[in-house]
Formats: sequence, C-alpha cells, structure tokens
Amino acid sequence: MAQPRNGKFKRKKGARSRAISMENRRNETRNNVAKTKQILARREVAAREAVFPELRNAGILARALILYVAMVVAYIVATVNELREIHVAFALALAMSLPIAASIAVLWIAANNTLRKLAYWQATAVLCVFGGIVAFGFARWSGEAAWRAVLLTEIGTGAVLMYFQTLGRALSPAVTEARLQALQARIRPHFLFNAINGVLGVLRHEPKRAENALEDLAELFRALMRDNKDLRPLHDEVVLTRQYLDLEKMRLGNRLNVQWNLEKMPSDALVPSLLIQPIAENAVYHGIEPSNQTGVIEIEVARLRNEVVISVRNPFVEHAGSHHGGNKMAMSNIKERLALHFDAEARITAGPRDGRWHVQINLPYRPAGKSADHKSAM
Repeated sequence: MAQPRNGKFKRKKGARSRAISMENRRNETRNNVAKTKQILARREVAAREAVFPELRNAGILARALILYVAMVVAYIVATVNELREIHVAFALALAMSLPIAASIAVLWIAANNTLRKLAYWQATAVLCVFGGIVAFGFARWSGEAAWRAVLLTEIGTGAVLMYFQTLGRALSPAVTEARLQALQARIRPHFLFNAINGVLGVLRHEPKRAENALEDLAELFRALMRDNKDLRPLHDEVVLTRQYLDLEKMRLGNRLNVQWNLEKMPSDALVPSLLIQPIAENAVYHGIEPSNQTGVIEIEVARLRNEVVISVRNPFVEHAGSHHGGNKMAMSNIKERLALHFDAEARITAGPRDGRWHVQINLPYRPAGKSADHKSAM
C-alpha cells in the first residue's frame, strides 16, 4: 500500500514542480517584456532628443551668423529714434556685440566634443553662463550698462540654441529612421524573387556559385534590417553594393558589367548607411533592365582634399517604354540623410551627362577614428 502513496506523492510533487517552473517562466517572460519596453522607451527618447549642434559645420555656422545679424537688426529697429540713424546704430551695435558673440563661438567650437556629450539643456546652460560672464566683463570695461549687456546676451544665445533644438528635433533620427525604413522596404519584391530564381538556375550546375549568392543575399538583408541611423565606414558600403551587384549579375548575365574605380577611396571615411546601394539599384533598374544591350555601370570613389566624392554612371535610357520612372524616393531619402548628418557640407546631384546618367555625392571626409563624428550635425 505504501507504493501507491509514494507514487501519488511523487505525482503531486512533480505537478507542483511543473507549476512552479511554469510560473517562473511566466515571471521571467514578463520581466523580459518589461525590460524590452524600458529599453525601447529609452531609445525612443534618445532618438527624439536633439543633438547639440556642431558649430564647425558650415551650414550651422551660416545659420548662426544669419540669426545673429537678424537679432542685431531687430534690436536696432526697436530702439532707434530716427530712420537715418539706423546705419550708425547698426555699426555701433555690431562693434559692441561682436566680441561677445565671437567669444561664445570660440568656446562653442573649442569645447564641441564635451558639449555634445552633455544633455542639450546642460550645454545651453554652459554657453549662457559663459556668455553672461563675458558680457558683464566687456560692459564694465566699455562703460556700458552691465545688466543690459547680460540680458541681451542671454536672450540672443538662448534664442539661437532654441532654434537649433527645434530644427534638430524636426530632423531627428526618429523621423529619418522612419523614412529609412521605408527605403529599406523599397527593396522591390521582384528583386528577391529574381535573386532566388537566379540561385535555383545555377544550383544544379554551379552549386558553389549558388552558395555564394545565398550568402550575399543573407548579408544584404542583414544589412537592411540592422540599426542604420549611425555613420558607417565607406568600405562596408562598398562591400554591400558589390554583393547586391553580384546578385544582379547572376540574373542579368553579360547584360550587366560593373567598373569599379577605388584606387583613391578612403576606406575609413564615415558615410550614412545605404548610401551607394540604392543608387546602384536605380542604375540597374533604369539603365540596364530596359535595354537588351550590354550596359556598364561605373562606380568611382575618391578623396579630394577634405571631401569624399562618390560617382555612379550608367546608361541613359530616355524612353524606357513600360519601364516606369520611379518616384525618386531613394534619392530624396539620401538627400535627407545627408542633410541630417552633414547639413550644408554634403550635396547630391543627378542628371544626364555625355549620354549617360550621372549621380554624384560630395560629403566631408570624416575618418572612423573620430567617435564624435558618428553623430549627426544636429
């Protein structure tokens, strides 16, 4: 009779153990979900937080100068009594405010890396306090009212930094990431279909080539699915584009030829992710597919002084018949991401030239060794 009781006890004990184990798994799952939500919330806040502007950027410096002159003009218009005195008052206001503005700009540039590590309000407070001290000392030295100089300096500095904060949030990585995801989704379904069919076509006769093609396809989609808001080395973008073009070469055969000119390429230059591959995809789709003739895509990457120049040339098919012209979403997305990371220092041009379609990207050379350069300009 003892054996049934022992068996019943063991069954009850086993049931309790399984229940405890299931409860532990449920608790662990709930904890993991909660942690994931916290991480996602922190990432969302960080993505939407404006990055402190880099005054060394030509576009940001130009905006700051325009705002400074506009505020001086507004002050003169509000305080001058006679219209004929405006030019004299403007000259005096510039003479009084320029040393203060220049001192703030020098600190802003010199302490750029430190300021960009702080929260936006902390960096703003540092510049405002420094500007107030400079304005107070300069006013005492020149015999002007110190309270007025300090007040105007704080208002001007705060207004400029508030403008850049608003602009930075408008161009925040959260907004750009949404557009980037749309660009990633734009890898046309027919490309995946054709790539798989191309692999099946050579699988029996060239299994090694089919294996390499599947590895390239996996790497391509892994790159498309990763977090792409940061800058990446130019070498990685070239490798990604090669993998894409190799897949298209397997499908199009001798109709597609690619000529690479990379002798002067700075492999360590930092560029936005998915910079060259969408342009190469457009070159294949608009320059090679509409024609039955052999076509050549030329890709050249070089460094000219402190600038990286990327050129992509492909056959120009003016009348592609049923081959639609596209909605230029890729080019617009690239322009927006260049503006986010480099502001006015980067540009992209596209159009027919010498019977071929030519896309050229110019962006500043930033080596991968400088960690601060992985962030956007704003």
